[in-house]
Amino acid sequence: MGLRINKISKENYYSLIINIGSILERGRQQTYRVINEILVKTYWEIGKQIVEFEQEGEERAEYGSTLLDRLSKDLKLKYGKGFSKSNVYLMRLLYIKYPKFQTMSGKLSWSHYVELLGIEEDLERKFYEKQCILEGLSVRELNRQINSALFQRIALSKDKKGVLE
Repeated sequence: MGLRINKISKENYYSLIINIGSILERGRQQTYRVINEILVKTYWEIGKQIVEFEQEGEERAEYGSTLLDRLSKDLKLKYGKGFSKSNVYLMRLLYIKYPKFQTMSGKLSWSHYVELLGIEEDLERKFYEKQCILEGLSVRELNRQINSALFQRIALSKDKKGVLE
């Protein structure tokens, strides 16, 4: 068997390594996408549970903050990290801003949605969401676009195409 390996050309062997690496990388990317979709859906469903608990979907300012504090503490104790008060608040907000899960993009990560949830105006948030999908923006690039007020610049510009470029 040792002789057979010696007869394999180095080029063919390195090609095998590269091919295996490509397969592995594709598999990892697919796994990440599926896990991310499940994570976003799970957080959306948790948000839905919280909102529905709050007076059948109507926000109650009197106990809202207390509820999120308590939920955060109890969920952390029972299920571990990932349930800070701010994260629980964001899960709730995700459901409020996207009450129909089907309107959400499977191409965006939880981190993308966290950035998008910081935008109050629905039209502006939808704009950045579409930019992420069309341009394949990373979270860092999305954050940069938001901080550079791309939406406002386009809204004020006569040369909308130029601003986008």
